Amino acid sequence: MSPNKLGAQALDILALAAHRDDVEQTCGGTLLKAAQNGQRTGILDLTQGEMGTRGTAEDRAKEAADAAKILGVGWRRALDIPDGRVENIWENRLKVAAVIRETKPRVLILPYWKGRHPDHYTASILGYEACFLAGLAKLELGPQNSDVGQSTSGSLPPHRPFKIIYATLYYDIRPTFVVDISDQFEGKLASIMAYTSQFSDQEAGKDLFPAHDEIRARVSAMACFYGMLGGVTYAEPFLQKEVGLVEDLLAIPVKSI
Repeated sequence: MSPNKLGAQALDILALAAHRDDVEQTCGGTLLKAAQNGQRTGILDLTQGEMGTRGTAEDRAKEAADAAKILGVGWRRALDIPDGRVENIWENRLKVAAVIRETKPRVLILPYWKGRHPDHYTASILGYEACFLAGLAKLELGPQNSDVGQSTSGSLPPHRPFKIIYATLYYDIRPTFVVDISDQFEGKLASIMAYTSQFSDQEAGKDLFPAHDEIRARVSAMACFYGMLGGVTYAEPFLQKEVGLVEDLLAIPVKSI
């Protein structure tokens, strides 16, 4: 599958985030696990990363492609929303809604709606509202050009994801559930380290970014913490707004005492 062309196949899971490398950090292991299970996965980055302290948009585009290969992601695109100025405005909602219609994901992963970086929490609300618009039958939206946010000719049928979940790693909140990524942890770490412009030792941003030798320890510590909550070695945390539905009490995982 082309990284930017889906054809007739819909995605099982689409992860949306503000910046290239956000998805790798928050839910990369989950996407890798899904791909290994034969599910079709994709990533939508809202910005090109041009305002980052380290690297250029061109650097991050190549790194994003490398990371996608590591995670087994078959579709990835970056929109042209300005980095550092992700705004929940009509124009941006239409750009994202068109992608939702084009990729037709069953599950959409969004960032949690609170956090330190305005782009992150704005991306969450923007993504949710775009999903609502994508389901409006009377709203005409054409496909998006590759790696930009401009519609081309034609119209896409309405679509809304069945399930929207939120990746909460960037915010300290008790998750609704965690995904066991014990077998995918090394792949997740490799996808993060594919961003050499961001995570190599350098003077620029040294007070903001961890040293290269510390990255594994930090990623591992977070994954271990959430793994402990689920009774596994490594896990990634998620939240859903809906009440969970259980068919069989004997099949509920994670022991109580």
